[in-house]
Amino acid sequence: MSVRAVIFDVYQTLLEVGPPPLDADARWRALWARLPENTPPPTLAAFAAACEAVIRHEHALAREQGVACPEVYWPAVTAAAAPALRALDPSALDDWLFAHAQLVRTVRLAPHAGHVLRRLVSTGLALGIASNAQPYTWRELEEVLQTIGLDRACFDPALCFGSFEQGFSKPDPHVFRLLSARLRARGISPDETLMVGDRLDNDIAPARRAGWQAWHLRRSGKNPAELAGDWPALELFLAQTVAGYSPDASQSTS
Repeated sequence: MSVRAVIFDVYQTLLEVGPPPLDADARWRALWARLPENTPPPTLAAFAAACEAVIRHEHALAREQGVACPEVYWPAVTAAAAPALRALDPSALDDWLFAHAQLVRTVRLAPHAGHVLRRLVSTGLALGIASNAQPYTWRELEEVLQTIGLDRACFDPALCFGSFEQGFSKPDPHVFRLLSARLRARGISPDETLMVGDRLDNDIAPARRAGWQAWHLRRSGKNPAELAGDWPALELFLAQTVAGYSPDASQSTS
């Protein structure tokens, strides 16, 4: 079956997630000092615990209303956990939360992903995203893509699902029904759509139940019979299923 649209997960798929920076605690204290209110900083761990308590409360409320896979809005969560953040205007809060996100883990473009993306863009294929995400996710992705000469505009905005914008998250089947409806409006059927993700529960299983093809991204090895393997293996599959896609071994594996 040919592929006419590819929908990507973000974390551990397009972006690899690594450990926090070594100087995270020092940078955290400096970040907290940027707040207008002169209050002693909690530890990073204490701030995370306060946010987690807010998330549990919000999830419980959503489930009472029938939302099976609820999602929160991170700026609201953090403001509830640390009222000092309410003094920041939206732009300043966005910058603050983006800086905080860089303290709890590091992200980088997955090896070979940039090469595959550039070649997919050159074919004119419909590209989208299905990610359990927060506002800083889009900014992280944008900054990483710019390092390889792309930007987030290579993904069709109508085919980009960020859970924070919807109030529910993968693996809720509504994620895939929503994107399927938008793809059908472009004349693309579910069986012509490929989901690329690292998690069987959040990405692969629900995509297949929606009638999509799904590639289980693994860091090494390949199993084309099961549509599973690393980025180079995925590229070989795309060369067989995407019109106009031709892998170029001379290209960088960035």
